[in-house]
Amino acid sequence: MRKFDKFNKYDLRWTMSLFGTAVGAGILFLPIKAGAGGIWPVFVMAILAFPMAFLSHRALARFCNASAKEQSDITDVCEEYFGFKWGYVITFLYFFAFFPACIMYGVGITNTVISFMTYQLGFDELNRFLVCFIVITLMMFVMIFNEDLVIKVCEWLVYPLCTLLLIFSLYLVPHWKFDVFSYVPSIESFGITIWFALPVLAFAFEHTPAISTFALSMQRHYGDKYKDYKCNQILFYNAGLLLFFVMFFVISCVLSLDRNDFLLAAEQNIPIVSYFANKLNEPLISYFGPIIAILAISTSFFGHYFGAKEGLNGLVHKTCVKFGKKEPNKKKIAKITAISFYIVMFVLSYLNPSILGIIDTLAGPVIAAILFLLPMIGIYNVLALKKYRSKFADLFVVLFGSATILTVLFKIF
Repeated sequence: MRKFDKFNKYDLRWTMSLFGTAVGAGILFLPIKAGAGGIWPVFVMAILAFPMAFLSHRALARFCNASAKEQSDITDVCEEYFGFKWGYVITFLYFFAFFPACIMYGVGITNTVISFMTYQLGFDELNRFLVCFIVITLMMFVMIFNEDLVIKVCEWLVYPLCTLLLIFSLYLVPHWKFDVFSYVPSIESFGITIWFALPVLAFAFEHTPAISTFALSMQRHYGDKYKDYKCNQILFYNAGLLLFFVMFFVISCVLSLDRNDFLLAAEQNIPIVSYFANKLNEPLISYFGPIIAILAISTSFFGHYFGAKEGLNGLVHKTCVKFGKKEPNKKKIAKITAISFYIVMFVLSYLNPSILGIIDTLAGPVIAAILFLLPMIGIYNVLALKKYRSKFADLFVVLFGSATILTVLFKIF
């Protein structure tokens, strides 16, 4: 066995970090989106989930790793491959993919806190403005700390999150209703349920904002000779871990509720665990449900915030280069970015837009364009990426990404 073949502690840290970035609002809202169609479409989603997660993130990691520049983030890589004009457009999409996700996490965690205080703690007539101010301020306050420290804390939080997700899924087993297997939707309804769940399914498994940093880390730690091998290994284990935890959680939720319950959860705009906490009224679920939601949303928010910040900083830098100005002060940009994020997140968390609506029309499709289509365009147009071509895998990724994006066009027209 070669020195780097063995899966080590460094690899485990990255596996759990990627897992923590993926597990957020997506997993908490996927049962709501998929559950109304019954259990059978969920099994098909489980079959699609592993190759979707592994192949797409592997392609994006290769896209970043093939760059001739050292220590380049994804925005620099896009400019290197496609030139300034298209690099600028892709950088904008990169930012636009993760900023709506940050907004969604702000709305999700605010609604979770309000639901918990109302149903479990018995508070009446909560002031949403005040709750939003406290929650969003605390979330953004964490971001003033050193980035490495925030990432380490997220890594620590992933382990209790995994444990709580598994306990929650197992706790629901006595509530399973096996009569749901008797409901078999029509072929048309079956297909539409799966198709319209694709944005949420992709979002539940994606850890795109961490891939650029992950690829750079593999380059630094393992060098050019082993970086692709270790990327494949870590992403494979991570996809397997996500498949088990996410789909077991989703299946357990779908088996425990009626189809109308998922429509009610969507109307209330709360994570599925908060809906369970309110419906079952059992002490363990009542308190652990909101804790799972807060942990999941928090760890995922931090990862997506770094991705959005990376995209916005890239936009500012490219704009300054285009207009011939000196490179701006990075600390000043960071402050302006943080203040802008804070104001927008606070306002929209107060307005309470539909989380599933954000995933369906903004976050899911744009992330699909970055995660599924961008690497494929690079692989078939950039010489340095030619070695990564694999027709069957590439076709699956393109079809999955295209179908996800088409859901938006279908709804518009």
